[in-house]
Amino acid sequence: MSKISSMMDTGRRSMMNSQTALQTVGHNIANKSTEGYSRQRVEIQTNEAVGHGNLRIGTGSKTARVTRINNPYLEKQIGSERAKLGYYQGRSDGLVRVEQVYNEQINKGLNTTISEFFNSFRDFSVNPESLATRTQVKETAIGLASDFKRVSNHLNEIQNDIDQQIKTHVYEINEITREIAQLNERVRTLEISGGVANDERDRRDLLIKQLGDKINIRWAEGTDGMVTITAGNTALLVSGFDAKELEVSATPARENKANGNFDIVYRNSPMAEPYIVTHEITGGQIGGLLEVRDQTINELHGKINQMALSLVETVNEIHRQGYDVYNNQAGDFFKIDLTSNRPAETVTLADDIVRDAGRIAAGARPFAPGDNTIANRISQLQFEQVMEGGTSTFDEFYNSMVGQVGVLTRRAVSAQESQSDIIKQLNNIRESISGVSLDEEATRLIEFQKTFDASARLIRAADEMFDTVLNIKR
Repeated sequence: MSKISSMMDTGRRSMMNSQTALQTVGHNIANKSTEGYSRQRVEIQTNEAVGHGNLRIGTGSKTARVTRINNPYLEKQIGSERAKLGYYQGRSDGLVRVEQVYNEQINKGLNTTISEFFNSFRDFSVNPESLATRTQVKETAIGLASDFKRVSNHLNEIQNDIDQQIKTHVYEINEITREIAQLNERVRTLEISGGVANDERDRRDLLIKQLGDKINIRWAEGTDGMVTITAGNTALLVSGFDAKELEVSATPARENKANGNFDIVYRNSPMAEPYIVTHEITGGQIGGLLEVRDQTINELHGKINQMALSLVETVNEIHRQGYDVYNNQAGDFFKIDLTSNRPAETVTLADDIVRDAGRIAAGARPFAPGDNTIANRISQLQFEQVMEGGTSTFDEFYNSMVGQVGVLTRRAVSAQESQSDIIKQLNNIRESISGVSLDEEATRLIEFQKTFDASARLIRAADEMFDTVLNIKR
């Protein structure tokens, strides 16, 4: 009787094993499209045999555990490469916006406006007594000042937009770190009681990758199964069950940072003094955006300001040597605020010229109506090497700036595309290891269904044997 009972126990355990395996197969199929999911497998082991004299009779099998098929080294490599992709993506997104400011197909470029300005002086020199040519000079000068302001303002807008993107990323980072801390607690609770936390670990691994997309992090898993995450060098974001938040704050200007742009701030505790960690953020999307905002755009601001200052100073210097239509000594042609951080935005036409185009100087002598000396000298500035210590003209200087933006943008886009291909290859490798194959799961589904049916038949056979034995006793 005991052996028949053992047969029933064997069948029961086999049915339970098959049921667990079928449930796991169903779980895999349901998560086929779940990002970061690692397929799971039921590990079935031989149950302990029992002794009967010299014999050892097997008692079937038992479910040891449910494991996830996962390569932790590959996961770390994917996380590292995704962090690089995030950096390239942030940098590419910012530079593409910058390139639009200098796109000659969309905007009439600053070099075109400068050429129109000098051409108007060239026309003015041909007919210095004409009110029409004076008015043309006035209008092209106003247009030139407006274009300097346009370029500078557009660069400011991109910096402000990058600030808002950084603010959004920081909010998402805080959401991710809070969830990781919660998953730490769940993983710890499950595994300390002898359970498995496959789904929780998958989700946590995915969140760590997403966090690395946004900001450069260092992380490690302790012996207790919980991860510790640090952003930059000092900002401890996750420690055990606790998550710290980052903040953004508009701060004064400093080296490589404009006034009012956002800094990233970290607090070790709610009551602790905040300290700036922006300089530590060199990776992820935020790192790429910060590089564009604080280095590339500020460098372009510096070049636009340099160009505006040189043009205003050289034109004013020559214009002051001339005489207007009223035979008065001419004053400055342009105005510019030298105390401003962004002088290119402050370029305007001199007030007296705005009110009266007759105040524009054409000649170098009074009472000489046909004298065009000053107009000629100003028109020739277009071809003189007055930029970069006398090594380039205005056109050459501007074209080099446009070329630099184009090269940086192409390199950034190319790096992003190349890194995307690397990620695709790594994801394909991960999919071959940890991904769910519906064909494979369907095969295992049939296999465990048949095993379940066979186990049920074993129980039915043992039951019939019980009936036979009972009938014999009668």
